[in-house]
Amino acid sequence: MITALDHVQLAAPPGSEEILRAFYAGVLGMSEVPKPPVLAARGGCWFATGGVRLHIGVEADFRPARKAHPGLRVSGIEAYADRLESRGTAVVWDGDLPGHRRFFTDDPFGNRLEFLESVDAG
Repeated sequence: MITALDHVQLAAPPGSEEILRAFYAGVLGMSEVPKPPVLAARGGCWFATGGVRLHIGVEADFRPARKAHPGLRVSGIEAYADRLESRGTAVVWDGDLPGHRRFFTDDPFGNRLEFLESVDAG
């Protein structure tokens, strides 16, 4: 039986680690998690915040995930969107999910990311 989601893996081009660190740690505010040495030799980076873990692996024939994406829950979504925009990241609001405020953005390599927060129905 499945009990939890361990992580989501995205991809990026080879040699992109510094740009990944600048975005996922610097812009999104996640912490980099050291990869085991055997996996670190393959490139890429791992990031975490709270119970959320994102692994970014490298692919020689990289193509961004334009539709598939992680949905990341946030608190204070307006302030979080402001944080991203103040760091040069475009935010596209979407009002199509009832009971939520949400927006989409892309990482520096074009991978789609969704950020959402439940809204109080009362």
